Amino acid sequence: MTRRIEQGVERGSRITIFVDGAPVAAFAGETLATALIASGRIAFRRDGRAALRGLFCNMGTCSECFVQTAVPGRAPRRLRACLTPVADGMAIETGAGPDG
Repeated sequence: MTRRIEQGVERGSRITIFVDGAPVAAFAGETLATALIASGRIAFRRDGRAALRGLFCNMGTCSECFVQTAVPGRAPRRLRACLTPVADGMAIETGAGPDG
């Protein structure tokens, strides 16, 4: 599992997001991509041919990291994980399944 640097860094408050129904620890100020990778997930979605897709450019141009997101009080949206900050209670559906 990928780990976060624990010493010599300052983080936002600890929050919980839900990825494919499972609680995942994250920190305010992180992107969805950061939280997904730190939780050991390398696949963020499946493409039209059911191939696993994940973080590629990490700057929002490749569109490989799209995930379906739902934030309490807002309509679900498809967003780039590398550009989207986490929010407490956010629900993310990757469609990647156990392989991701």
